[in-house]
Amino acid sequence: MKLSKASRLKTLLVPALFLSAFTSATKPAAAFTPADADTAIDAYLKAFLIPVQNGSFLKGSQNGGDPGFWQEVEMIEGVEDANDRTKGAYDTEVKTLLYGFIGTHGDLWNDNIYNDDIAWGVIAYMRGAKQLNNPNFQTIAKKNFDMMWARAWNAEKGTLWWTTDNTSFNSCINGPAGIAAFLLGEGLKDPSYTQKARILFEWNKKNLYDAKTGAVLDSVDTKGKYNMWSSTYNQGTFIGLANYLGDTKNAKLASDYMKEKISHTDYRVNGHLIMPGYEYRGRNNSGLTSIGLRWVAKFMKDRKLEKDYLAWLQT
Repeated sequence: MKLSKASRLKTLLVPALFLSAFTSATKPAAAFTPADADTAIDAYLKAFLIPVQNGSFLKGSQNGGDPGFWQEVEMIEGVEDANDRTKGAYDTEVKTLLYGFIGTHGDLWNDNIYNDDIAWGVIAYMRGAKQLNNPNFQTIAKKNFDMMWARAWNAEKGTLWWTTDNTSFNSCINGPAGIAAFLLGEGLKDPSYTQKARILFEWNKKNLYDAKTGAVLDSVDTKGKYNMWSSTYNQGTFIGLANYLGDTKNAKLASDYMKEKISHTDYRVNGHLIMPGYEYRGRNNSGLTSIGLRWVAKFMKDRKLEKDYLAWLQT
């Protein structure tokens, strides 16, 4: 994932709206409802989904265009979110989008230098494999994860490089790669992938995490220089991986940090801070908060922590 390149990512903000309805039946008066979420995704698909050979594609803007590799994957995940919430109402869309992605990018993504991009693709295909009971999607996910791991693994450090340039170790690869590994372990019933997930999580927890505050740090380069930035993206994937691995203590600490410390401004709505928009005018980082929302919402639901997070997420 490039953190500086401008790209058409306005559409990636929409999945956050889909998430607002897969929370709880107990909602404040102004909160979104399941019907609102249905309306949002149906309008989104009507505006952006187009047929392509052997599948479908989500445009980068209403005027067309390629949104980019990881951005396209995350838009597909937004549809998978809606499919999970509705228990299969969007099976067809998920299937055609995943086949359309293969049509555009092939089924082996080794020409993409960003290891985190590969991890996001693996997550999307593993989710699709589970939703649709499609072993072909699982095969594609495994092939690409294994390719990425082989080129990215640094045995000396015990973690993954961010890109094939081998210049830094980043939360933005460890989080999604750990989630991808966990899903592969679950889907393939292969504990070696689950162990990879745990290795990445423990490294990130030791090296790019403040255990006192819950802040997930961005990266450290080969000279030992740290980027201390904490984003909703990295908080979210750390929370998601911690939740999968049963580390509820650190998942909650990281969730609390995102709730109380990562905000657009100091302005509060209904007593809650608002998450950042990140380059909201169509740039690469615009979708980071939708990723944070996805994983903190799942953690909340899995652990029945609505009293701690629901009102904030629905603000």
